[in-house]
Amino acid sequence: MTSPQRFADRVVLVTGAGTGLGAEIAVRAAQEGADVAIHYRSSEAGARRTAERVEAEGRKAFLVRADIVEWAQIKRMADEVWNHFGRLDVAVNNVGDMASEQMSWREITEEAVDHTLAVDLKGTLMCTHEFGSRMLEQPEGGAIVNVGSTVVVRGSARAPQYAAAKYGVLGITKSYAQAFAPKVRVNTFAPGFMETERMLSREDYKKGRGDTLREMTPMRHIPKPEEIAGAALFLATPDATHITGSYFVADGGYNMIGA
Repeated sequence: MTSPQRFADRVVLVTGAGTGLGAEIAVRAAQEGADVAIHYRSSEAGARRTAERVEAEGRKAFLVRADIVEWAQIKRMADEVWNHFGRLDVAVNNVGDMASEQMSWREITEEAVDHTLAVDLKGTLMCTHEFGSRMLEQPEGGAIVNVGSTVVVRGSARAPQYAAAKYGVLGITKSYAQAFAPKVRVNTFAPGFMETERMLSREDYKKGRGDTLREMTPMRHIPKPEEIAGAALFLATPDATHITGSYFVADGGYNMIGA
């Protein structure tokens, strides 16, 4: 099936694009006509695989390495992207720490709190600030998609620091949506459970949690990252030009709430 060309000749940056959802968003952007800046911190091999997939779609790939908990590195990354492509039309701030190895709130440590808040909250804020402020200087502005989570609906008894960080992402999104309007739109994309490699390797998932989640999901399906990559990118398309400051959920109905 041919993908729609929603990003023909556009430049898209995806953070954390070496694995999982980030990699699939990067590839989907290429399939839809974009040249792609592929960010990674430690998964260089994964980022190179993503670059190969982007180039196989006939688009340009550019690798950038940075630790997003340091503003100086984010600024350097932005410099490299703008110097290479001359502009940036879409930034997808996908990097996040789910504290996935923590199985109970009783296991929480100060180090875990600091790390999760630094990556999910501080990193997302600084990336939004840096990319968006530069997009404001472009004639056509741009769009930013912050990857959030449906954990903000129910909270997380397992990892409260993760829920706290993702609640913060909503505040970042709404604040910069107001600050950057009308030239740069900022939205949150909130996926539900996904069958990433990390999720599939978890013992609780292998021992029945996956089946339970499917039963609790109206769509009776837990998607792979590539199945929702297009939905994440929708928020940056021309069809979404009147959407900013929003929280867009793709969870198969698992977290349905009333009006």
